[in-house]
Amino acid sequence: MPAPTGAYVIRNALVKIGSTTYTNQVTKARLVPDTPVQTLRTLVPDGAVTDVDSTAWTLELSGVADWTNATGIADALNDAAGALITMTIAPKNLTGQMQAVVSCYAIPPEFGGEQGEWNLFELELPVVGFPVFSALP
Repeated sequence: MPAPTGAYVIRNALVKIGSTTYTNQVTKARLVPDTPVQTLRTLVPDGAVTDVDSTAWTLELSGVADWTNATGIADALNDAAGALITMTIAPKNLTGQMQAVVSCYAIPPEFGGEQGEWNLFELELPVVGFPVFSALP
């Protein structure tokens, strides 16, 4: 079987909050679906009832905690803490590649850290509704 033509390595990605690009400060941007499935099994061999619940999405975001006013992603998330923001992510920032646009709640990242270590952050931002997937223009 040949390799899939749509396979790719994530690089030259896109991460935006509103219209400001923060890709150079992010090491991970991943939308994760959580779709609960409940199965009830009865006492007969074919007695199973399955229900699939609504999907809830989370945006996992990691990177360098840049607190520079007006250009740092940590500063932007902190300034918008608790508010709905629009984020756009694309694993490949090329025309025709898929992008996802989501509304999510901003959560402020950690501030400070240990001597000699990179000042990094990891967040899970709750998505409101569903991602809108489309091709990059």
